[in-house]
Amino acid sequence: MDHAVPLITTLAAGFGLAFVLGLVAVKLKLPALVGYLVAGILIGPATPGFVADVKLASEIAEIGIMLLMFGVGLHFSLQDLLAVRRIALPGAVVQMVFATALGAGAALYWGWALPGALVFGLALSVASTVVLLKALEAQHLLETPNGRIAVGWLVVEDLAMVLVLVLLPPIGQMLGAAPTGAPAGQGPVAGGALWLSLGKTLLAVAAFVALMLLLGRRFFPWLLWQVTRTGSRELFTLCVVMAAITIAYGSAKLFGVSFALGAFFAGMVLRESEFSHRAAEETLPLRDAFAVLFFVSVGMLFDPAILLQQPLQVLGVVLIIVLGKSIAAALLVLGLGYPLNTALAVSASLAQIGEFSFILAGLGVSLGLLSPQGQSLILAGALISIAINPLVFSAIEPLQRWLRARSPLARKLEQRDDPLAELPQDTDRRYLAHQVVLVGYGRVGRRIAQLLREQGLPFVVADENRELVEQLRAEGQAAVFGDAAVPETLVQAHIADARMLVIATPQTLLVRQMVDTARGLNPQIEVIVRSHNAQEAELIERDGLGTVFVGERELAQAMGRHVLARLQGGAAQAHAA
Repeated sequence: MDHAVPLITTLAAGFGLAFVLGLVAVKLKLPALVGYLVAGILIGPATPGFVADVKLASEIAEIGIMLLMFGVGLHFSLQDLLAVRRIALPGAVVQMVFATALGAGAALYWGWALPGALVFGLALSVASTVVLLKALEAQHLLETPNGRIAVGWLVVEDLAMVLVLVLLPPIGQMLGAAPTGAPAGQGPVAGGALWLSLGKTLLAVAAFVALMLLLGRRFFPWLLWQVTRTGSRELFTLCVVMAAITIAYGSAKLFGVSFALGAFFAGMVLRESEFSHRAAEETLPLRDAFAVLFFVSVGMLFDPAILLQQPLQVLGVVLIIVLGKSIAAALLVLGLGYPLNTALAVSASLAQIGEFSFILAGLGVSLGLLSPQGQSLILAGALISIAINPLVFSAIEPLQRWLRARSPLARKLEQRDDPLAELPQDTDRRYLAHQVVLVGYGRVGRRIAQLLREQGLPFVVADENRELVEQLRAEGQAAVFGDAAVPETLVQAHIADARMLVIATPQTLLVRQMVDTARGLNPQIEVIVRSHNAQEAELIERDGLGTVFVGERELAQAMGRHVLARLQGGAAQAHAA
């Protein structure tokens, strides 16, 4: 039997070592992905011993990226993307410009040429969507307003990087760079080629998005329904995986869109199906397994010698990624009128770099714009920032509490004069007493709100999505903008005179703060809480924080029926059912 099986060897070595070192990392109270990264270093070409196939590992990791982005699309609708456009679009563009300037400035200080400095700065400016998703899932923030803002922000960055990757070759030739392997004497490209490439790219991306929205969102949900009717579980899973990978591949080959963005839009169109949650659950094991290989492949690209050869440059790169980008993003978010916790969440999301940085660095080297030394520094910055990113996320809540307790400015940022942070003076009195305060207006919150409207019961929405609160106000619905874990937000929702507090946000880590504030002002208020899992629900009920419901679609209906039953009695419950 032929044992020359590089694919199986790479998978066995990658999964086996990642499991062992991931387990060790968890035992040491470190994120498991630190173990995955170290596993990649150990089987990479820069360390002695067994060397796995780097090219195969990178291709397998691409499947993990596709499946992860597909899963995000299943939970992230076009409306979610449009809802955060006012912060994600200007924020991502300005932050990328600032981070590029920081990185390019450092490279110029080190004596690099301008073209290489610009590529270096661009590579440091874009965060990894894959790393962000793992961090948001670990912190139960993926479906929160802050999570949607962070994902929308990175989607804008990914779109911008698609344009950069297409435009970099003609720009490099305009600057006189010599691509690796190019024939001698090849002249620079005329300036018109740059605009031609830009126009083609914009048209291709627009055509792909239009095709997905006009045809894909009708065809693929229909296909999923036909497969479901067969009753075959394996065909259902195969259909979902097929849609994710084929759309991602087709988008890259036909429209020049990255695999990640193609898979993201595949998930968005399949979200229109009533079986989207089942699709997410069926693909979860595959997503987790291939995501591990993504981090292993990152480790395989890293040469630890750079840490000894250029420690100061590595430190500078890490500071730009973790501090420079984060501070710029936090200031931008605060400047756009969002609260402190949103600013901290977005800044933590951007405190790392990943897949697009590797692609851009490799392209820069092949075009003769970036030196191998620059590529090594980018990989070092990526490895370190990815490893510490979960720690950055876990520090958000303690840092927020510390700032509120010790900084008058932080308290002022939460209490600033914002017309959306308090109910208008002419708000109808029925929203000011004996009302329901509904925290979170996502999928679960919307269904509960619909049941309350059908029964003519007054309620006030408290949400961290500024555009959503503006929309609700325009529709005549009482709503306040802010973090319900901050006492001022619930005070503005008139929690002191409310009859019930319904916490429909998945951000249940802050439930205790919300409940303590509500009961401090209204000891008799009834509390109903959404939870992620049975263990979390048990803890909430054991501590007497409220009545807990677990789930998604069924959860919304059950919570709604319970709310109506408590407010109006059994007749209302029967009517809602």
